[in-house]
Amino acid sequence: MFNNNSKTILVTGCAGFIGSNFVPYFLEKYPNYNLVNLDLLTYAGDLENLKECETNPRYKFIKGDICNRELVEFIFSEYDIQGVIHFAAESHVDNSIKNPGVFVQTNVNGTFTLIDVAYKYWMNKPFTYKKRYGNEALASSSLKDDTKVSFPRFHHISTDEVYGTLSLDPNDLFTEKTPYAPNSPYSASKASSDMIIRAYNETYGLNTVITNCSNNYGPKQHDEKLIPTIIRNALKGNPIPIYGDGKNIRDWLYVLDHCKGIDLVYHNGKTGETYNIGGRNERTNLQIVDTITTILDKEVPQPNFSYKSLITFVEDRAGHDRRYAIDASKLENELGWKADENFDTGIVKTIEWYLKKYGK
Repeated sequence: MFNNNSKTILVTGCAGFIGSNFVPYFLEKYPNYNLVNLDLLTYAGDLENLKECETNPRYKFIKGDICNRELVEFIFSEYDIQGVIHFAAESHVDNSIKNPGVFVQTNVNGTFTLIDVAYKYWMNKPFTYKKRYGNEALASSSLKDDTKVSFPRFHHISTDEVYGTLSLDPNDLFTEKTPYAPNSPYSASKASSDMIIRAYNETYGLNTVITNCSNNYGPKQHDEKLIPTIIRNALKGNPIPIYGDGKNIRDWLYVLDHCKGIDLVYHNGKTGETYNIGGRNERTNLQIVDTITTILDKEVPQPNFSYKSLITFVEDRAGHDRRYAIDASKLENELGWKADENFDTGIVKTIEWYLKKYGK
């Protein structure tokens, strides 16, 4: 228990990349919240990412599995959880191709466990919250009309990969109305978890929101991801691997801008709705590696050498989607979100952070 009367939110998977940026941001912005972080610390989780929060009296870390129902029930009861922001997921597409079962277990079964415990803890029956968590009886329409977090809310963090792939037409963008068409075991598991969240809103009246984000970048990202790999290998003088022809396109979102979007949707999004969060920064992988190596040539120059010479094309990944790009107009127009960073400013901040991490 916390030694205060503040509302406690359960956040999951926050020793990972996005969550470990979200927690310090959220704790600093909201002194009236406690956060309990449940994380199993698998390959992408690292408590070093949260050292700045360790001594915060409003923060508690618990090592555990979101699939462990007994543990999740204990956390809800012990800390009187009144909101969930669910980041935890197996998220590396390459790993999902090699071992899809783990992705189904965590992303589908784990999400089910969390939302089912939340439903039973907060509500007496469908569309009826317990007295202490809001109005005793709610009609579906009245809950959907409520845009604030007056009832405990379950916010599910998802991905644009659930929508599949886009054409190369720059006007072709993912919207909240785009049909789901996942192409990898990872994206299929995330699409499945999104559907579970939707079902608990439609069937039980649980106060839920979903956000689907584009590719994140920034501090604290796992070393295996594209941008950290480019920086790390360049600094070591190792080949920089680029899949296929390097022309796959992603929409890049600076991680702190994503955190601010999550904050807005959690507090002000309409229940049952989905919001896309994207950076409007489409780049091919070739453009990404060219930008990073150009900056490194300037910041960490080597005599008679360019980091660009390390770029190496490797066999393409199975099922590699060609293009992702998000239309974030709904979030911008309805909730007033706007990205503070474009790619050119965000990548400079990102490289500065990794140069410090790698001791350069």
